[in-house]
Formats: sequence, structure tokens, C-alpha cells
Amino acid sequence: MLFSSPVFVFIFLPIIILINLLLPIKLSNIWLLLASLVFYAWGEPVYIILLLISSLVNYFFAILIKKNDEKKPAKKAYLTLNIIFNLGLLGVFKYSNFVIDTINNLLNTNIDLVDIALPIGISFYTFQTMSYVIDVYRNKVEVQNSYPKLLLYISFFPQLIAGPIVKYRDIEREIDNRTVNLNKMTLGMERFIIGLGKKMLISNTMAFVADSIYALEAYQINAFVVLIGAISYMLQIYFDFSGYSDMAIGLGKIFGFNFLENFNHPYISQSIQEFWRRWHISLSTWFKEYVYIPLGGNRKGKFRTVLNKIIVFFLTGLWHGASWNFVVWGLFNGLFLLLEELVLKLKKWPRFIRHIYTITIVLISFIFFRADTMSQALDFIGGLTNFSTMSPEVSGLMDTLINVKFIFILILAIIGSTPLVKRLLDRININLKFIFLIIVWILCLLNLSAATYNPFIYFRF
Repeated sequence: MLFSSPVFVFIFLPIIILINLLLPIKLSNIWLLLASLVFYAWGEPVYIILLLISSLVNYFFAILIKKNDEKKPAKKAYLTLNIIFNLGLLGVFKYSNFVIDTINNLLNTNIDLVDIALPIGISFYTFQTMSYVIDVYRNKVEVQNSYPKLLLYISFFPQLIAGPIVKYRDIEREIDNRTVNLNKMTLGMERFIIGLGKKMLISNTMAFVADSIYALEAYQINAFVVLIGAISYMLQIYFDFSGYSDMAIGLGKIFGFNFLENFNHPYISQSIQEFWRRWHISLSTWFKEYVYIPLGGNRKGKFRTVLNKIIVFFLTGLWHGASWNFVVWGLFNGLFLLLEELVLKLKKWPRFIRHIYTITIVLISFIFFRADTMSQALDFIGGLTNFSTMSPEVSGLMDTLINVKFIFILILAIIGSTPLVKRLLDRININLKFIFLIIVWILCLLNLSAATYNPFIYFRF
């Protein structure tokens, strides 16, 4: 089920909210758990079994680790088995065909690909369960002896499908002790409407242009075409994913949960390092806390620091998808992060130049992310140096794509990717803010009634 679907907005969400308001916390937990399972099963009921098995196995592993708290070898062995189990699930369902395809290409073999679909949200809930068990191992959280409560944490519908990746310790107390009041619900609805607007009004408009351009053949593109496509996709993915995060955070607040922020205006960054402190914050902090620091972080010399960061960005790329495009995207970002640390003296650069540099690197990196194949990515990057004239066919397409609506939304998106809009909303009269939100809500409803299926980008990760 999509947040940006009529079924969710007009039926599912109102029913869940109204009934939840009538229940005490204990019954609310059961109600929200049932709602979350229905929400997940709506799109692919078969894979709810996988979610239940994964959560149950992690539940028992956490208990075993806690029971062996004084027996270090056994405790470590259970953690190792747990990590193998979780990564094994990801390996089977997400990377089987990627591995087979890579072997076929390298060894010129003809191994058949497996007929297996990627369960929606598996990357997110697997990382959440792993963080919970690891935190139990590190004695950062108490083990949760109630399986339904742990399952609620793992399957809670606002963040189940596409994050943010919520650590158990961030909402541990709120599972049993939370308040739902008018102020929280109002703030939650405001955040949800803003997120829905990002998706329906901005991201979907940018997606139409980006998809049209990325459907072109290599001989049809030049620098202008590639630039429009790349900028459109940069804005599409930001407003798509930050919009989903806004909706998830808003929905969490409606039900009394406080999720941490996942985006902090990454396109105002002055470096790639700053960009990754602002982009997909929950994933960045997850890799830092559960991979980078355990590998040694920056405590074991410069060579190990560099190696650890390369490993982290390799895994970051691979986490996003079973394709070498994503791996290259991750390593490309990692390369420039290391260059900034070891070679580039960005602090000496003018702020404007630092910003142009950062946006350029991010724009190029997202070409790898969006392209269907590595060959297409290289063609599009090469197209940035092609200043030939467009064919009449492509020129006609661009005239159609770059219309008044697109230009207006483009300007709105650029402004909206900065803190300016948030600061304005925080300062304006409450009545003006209410009018703004009503206008956004009405425009979203109009788009909902006319929209076709438009899943969030991160559903496929």
C-alpha cells in the first residue's frame, strides 16, 4: 500500500487513527501491529511470512544473547549466527541473481537466474532487526521479551517499507509509554501533508521528465539533454525520499512515536562529507555505528581509515541495489570523500565554488544511480561533453517536456531543497500556514484522483 494512494489516504489511515484514539496503549500496540501487518500484506501477502520469520528468529537470538551475557564466547557465537542469518536473507532474496549474472559474465557460463521477487522493505527491516540485536549484545538496550512489541517495532507501517531506519533504542520507551494529543497529531498531519506534496507535486513532475530522457538512446543525447535529465532526477529522488521520510515521521508523531530526522537539506552542502551528513541520515549513521566503527574507524592509522571508508561506501552502494551501477555510485562518493580528506583543501575554496563542486559531484554520481546499465551511465556522463545540436525528434520532445509547469516546479523544487521554505513556515502567521497546507492538501488530492501507480523510488531497495 502506498502513502500516496487513495486507499491509504481516504480509508486506511482515517480508520487507523480514529480507532487508535479510543484505545489505551496496550490495546493501541495490538491495533497498530495488526494495521501494520495488513498494510504490508496489502501489496504482497506471501512475503509477510518472511517478515514474521525474520522477526521471530531475531527475537530468539536477542534472548539467547542476553541469557549468555556472562559467557562471552557463546554470546559472540549467537551474534555471529544472527548476522549470518540476516545477511543470508538479503543475499538470497536481493543478490542471488546479481551474483549469478556476475559469474556468468566473468566465467562465460550460462547459469540460469532464479525466479525470485524482492520483498518490499527487506533492506530496511533487516537493518532494523540487526541494529536491535547488536544493541542487545552491546548492552545498549534491554532485551524485549514480548514478541508482539518487538514485531510492532520492526513492522510499524510508517517506516516499514522505505525507512527511515529506526533504532530500537530511539523508540524503546515509546512502545509502552507514549502520549497522543492534539498538538502532536497536528504537527504530524502538517508533516504528512508536506511530505505528500513533495511526492505528488514535485517528485512526480520531475520523474516524468527524467524517465523520458533516460529512455533515449545514446545517439539522441547531448549536454543539454543530459543536464536536464540529471537535474530532474536529482530533484526527483530528493523530494521522493525526503517526502516519504516526512510522511513517516509525521505518521509516527500522530501515533505518539518520535522518529529522528532523515534529511537535512543535503543540496546546500559545501562538500561530499557534509552531503553524507545530511543525506539519508539514518543509513549513514547505521553504517558508521555498525560497520565503520567496528572495523576500527579512524583509530588504526591512515591506511586502515581509508580502507574502512572504502568498505563502507562499497556496502552503501550494494545495499541500494543488486547492480554494479549502485556499487560504482557508492565508491564514486567514497572516492571524493577521501579526496576531500587527503588531498583537496576545501576550506580554502570560496563557499560558492565549494557548493558548485559538491552539486556537480552529486549530479554525476546520481547518473550512475539512475541509469539502467553501466553502459548507459557512461554514455550519459560522456554526453555532458557533447555540444552537438539535437535532432528534430529530440528537440520536439524537449519542447514538450520543458513547459511552463516544469519550469515552475523546477524553480519551486530548487527553492524547496533549501531551508528557506521551512524557515518561512516557522515564522509566518498560523492562519497563513494553515492556508498554505490546505492548498497543498487540495492539490495533492487532485493529483491522487488522477494519478496512476507511482511507487516511491526506495521501494525497490
